[in-house]
Amino acid sequence: MSDRDDGLESADAIRARIDTGTPHSARFWNYFVGGKDNYEVDREVGDQIKEIFPGLVDVALTSRHFLGRAVRELAVERGIRQFLDIGTGLPTADNTHEVAQRVAPDARIVYVDNDPLVLAHARALLTSTPEGRTDYLDADLFDPESILKAAAGTLDLSRPVALMILNTLGHVADYDLARSLVSRLMAGLPSGSYLVISDSTATSEGMIAASDAYNASGAVPYYVRPVEEIARFFEGLELVEPGIAQVTRWRPEPDGANGTEPAVDAYGGVGRKP
Repeated sequence: MSDRDDGLESADAIRARIDTGTPHSARFWNYFVGGKDNYEVDREVGDQIKEIFPGLVDVALTSRHFLGRAVRELAVERGIRQFLDIGTGLPTADNTHEVAQRVAPDARIVYVDNDPLVLAHARALLTSTPEGRTDYLDADLFDPESILKAAAGTLDLSRPVALMILNTLGHVADYDLARSLVSRLMAGLPSGSYLVISDSTATSEGMIAASDAYNASGAVPYYVRPVEEIARFFEGLELVEPGIAQVTRWRPEPDGANGTEPAVDAYGGVGRKP
C-alpha cells in the first residue's frame, strides 16, 4: 500500500469534480469492457456507437489484452520492474500493477490520470504486494516534467522504466504536440527503458465514423490516426518484434483467447531506448 494515500483529495472534493451529464472517455471505455463505473450518458453514447461500428467493442477488449501481454513481456523476458502508466483509466481486470506483480512481486507501478472519477477509485488501485509498490498521481499528460518529478517519489529514474500510454494519445489533437509529449517523457528515463503505446487507428470507415460520432457527443475528442503516425512515436527507439502491429497480432497467445481475436482498428508497439 502506498504511503501517499493521505495526500489524495477528499471524497467530497472528488465528487464535486465529476460531471455526470457529459460523456467521458474513461467511463465510456469502462462500459465497453464490461465495467460498472459509468453513467447513463456514457452508456447512451456507447450504444449509439456500437450501432455505427460494433468493432469498437473489440478494440476496447483486445487493447486490454495487449496491455497484459506487453507487461508480461517486459517483466518476465526483459527484467523491467518499474512501470509508469499514463492515462490509467478506470480499473477493471488485470490492471498494470496486477499483471506486473503477478510475475514480478517486487515491481513498482505509478499510475497517472487527472480524471476525478479515476481519482475516486485511486484507493482501490493503490494496492501492492509487500515486496513492490503501487502509487497514483493526479497529474496531466500535458506537463511531462511534473509527472516525472512526482513519479520519482516512487520510481528510481536512474533505472529502466516502462512508460505506458495506452489509448490516450488520441486525446491530443495536435500530432506534433503528442510526439513532443512522448519525447519529453522518454527523455527523462534512462537507457534500457521502454515505451509502450497503443491507440485506435483510422484504418476503416467504421472506426472513423465511430470517432466522429464520439467527438460529436460533447466528450473530450479522441482523434484516430494513421498507423504511420503511431509508428513515428517510436522514432529513435529499438522496436521489439513484431514492431508496430494490430494489438491482436502483437505476440498473440496461440493457445488462449488472444490467439483467436479478430483484426481490429487499433495498433501498438513496444520500443527500447538505446
